[in-house]
Amino acid sequence: MINPHEPGSPGAPHSRPPSDENKRSRLLKGGAKNWLGIAGMLFSLALLGAFATGRLGVTMVRDDQVAVLVSYISGDKEVITTPGIQIYVPAIQEIFLFDRTSQEFKMQGNRYMNNNHVPRLTVRANDGSNFWFEELTILYELIPGEADLLLEDSGYAESFKQNWIKAYARSVLRDEFGRYSAVEAADPTQYTTAAVKSRERLNELLRNHGLRVTKVITPRPKFDDQYEGAIDERKEADQDVERLKAKEEQLQEERGRRLAAVLKDKDIEMQELLGELRKDLLTSEQETIRLMRGADAYSIEQKLAGEAYLAERLAEARGMKAKYTKEAEGLASKAMALEKRGEVIVREALVAKLASIRFSFMPYSRDASPMRLEHVQSKGGMGSLLNKTTLTEDK
Repeated sequence: MINPHEPGSPGAPHSRPPSDENKRSRLLKGGAKNWLGIAGMLFSLALLGAFATGRLGVTMVRDDQVAVLVSYISGDKEVITTPGIQIYVPAIQEIFLFDRTSQEFKMQGNRYMNNNHVPRLTVRANDGSNFWFEELTILYELIPGEADLLLEDSGYAESFKQNWIKAYARSVLRDEFGRYSAVEAADPTQYTTAAVKSRERLNELLRNHGLRVTKVITPRPKFDDQYEGAIDERKEADQDVERLKAKEEQLQEERGRRLAAVLKDKDIEMQELLGELRKDLLTSEQETIRLMRGADAYSIEQKLAGEAYLAERLAEARGMKAKYTKEAEGLASKAMALEKRGEVIVREALVAKLASIRFSFMPYSRDASPMRLEHVQSKGGMGSLLNKTTLTEDK
């Protein structure tokens, strides 16, 4: 039905055909709508493709992963070790994720199972014999800060787990364990040392590829049955030697403890003896001081007594000197008097002497008038003859 009022309709007042300008405007509007539709369709397709491939520009880095952000324009690589959501620009940038957990490389059995499970390790010892390990495990991991090297050398995802350890492990392990004889290889300290050196050499080789070995787990090596028996016997003998050494060390320790106890007791006795000696020395020193003081006091006392005795004797000597001087003077006077009086003094002295003598008279005869008397002193001395003339001389 034609609306007579619509512009351009036959029944419309003043109707006329549309101009070229209006047609051009309509064409431009229609083309713009078509381009927008095409762009929307392309965006939808790109979104679906990014969703299908997982490249939406947003990636979650787990705590057991390391990411490398690569810029296709500049070629720069950024290692991301922090877990979390990472945003990048699709088609310009890309994020590659790597497993940072510890990986196992096993050498076990006689068949090749996969890149991380290969046949067992057989080693030729330096004495020409062979030994092997039933199961040898190498623990390795990527170096988080050098994941960009890993991407360049190994590629993305799980590629680093396929070739590097397998390429180096067997040759390095054979070199290090082959340095020992079979007997030495059976010693746990020796094959533990070889495992440590193998780890160090593997790390030198793998460091430039962004990998490192954390541990080489080696069980006890296996030998032929006959050789195994000889090794067991040697091991038992070594154990006996070690037991004897331990016993010797125990005895040495016991001897040391006993010697220390004896020395301690003797030291205590020595200290006690020294204490007693010091005590006796102090007592003797005190006694010496006391005796010296007593001796000094006695010396002073004797000196004072001697001086007093000397003074007394001197005084006595002076008195005796004066006394005997006087006596001598008296004797001298008497001597002089005797010298002057002569015989008279002698007679006086004789009379005085005779006065103290008791006489016993016994007449020789009964003559009433004797003419002479005689007195004889028995011991001699002074005997004199008394006669009548003598008795009557002074009269």
